[in-house]
Amino acid sequence: MSKISKLFKGSSSSSSRPSAQEAIHRLRETEEMLTKKQEYLEKRIEQELAIAKKNGTKNKRAALQALKRKKRLEQQLTQIDGTLSTIEFQREALENSHTNTEVLKNMGFAAKAMKKVHDNMDVDRIDDMMQDITDQQGVAQEISEAISRPFGDNFDEDELLAELEELEQQEMEDNMKSMGGLPSVPSSKLPSARPSQRASEFKTQHCHET
Repeated sequence: MSKISKLFKGSSSSSSRPSAQEAIHRLRETEEMLTKKQEYLEKRIEQELAIAKKNGTKNKRAALQALKRKKRLEQQLTQIDGTLSTIEFQREALENSHTNTEVLKNMGFAAKAMKKVHDNMDVDRIDDMMQDITDQQGVAQEISEAISRPFGDNFDEDELLAELEELEQQEMEDNMKSMGGLPSVPSSKLPSARPSQRASEFKTQHCHET
């Protein structure tokens, strides 16, 4: 067994298993720490590079030492980059697992609640109740139609029209009587003109024409 395995075995036996939220929190803290270390190393690398450029051929030994330190710092920076990638992957996987666990937990809780609700329901009773509702709706419709149906309207429309025509004729006759009726036609013939009168009229007409 390696030292790393012994280390994790000892830590797991000495303390209880951490929760997902606690593990995610610690991974975030580690990420922040390594990010700060990255920034520090990048500044150091810039400083060592500046020293190497400053000395150049003037002090070759100091320039070479600065470049060596720069290489070591770059190696550390590369290692931290890899470590950060691993931690980020682990944290995202843990967050997804925690989310899935919470989702499944809530879905299970909802399923139990639904089962409890359905336990108090009898499907046969529900079908009977829905049938009763349908039947009662039909009865209500029949009652509504019966109430709205008019009474005593079994009359012949032709008879009503004939009666209306009689009323109109009677009203017309009453109006004529109220106006005194039409003038009567005389029974005797009008007297014809006398012969002498007809002759004088003919003579007058003939004179006008000439």
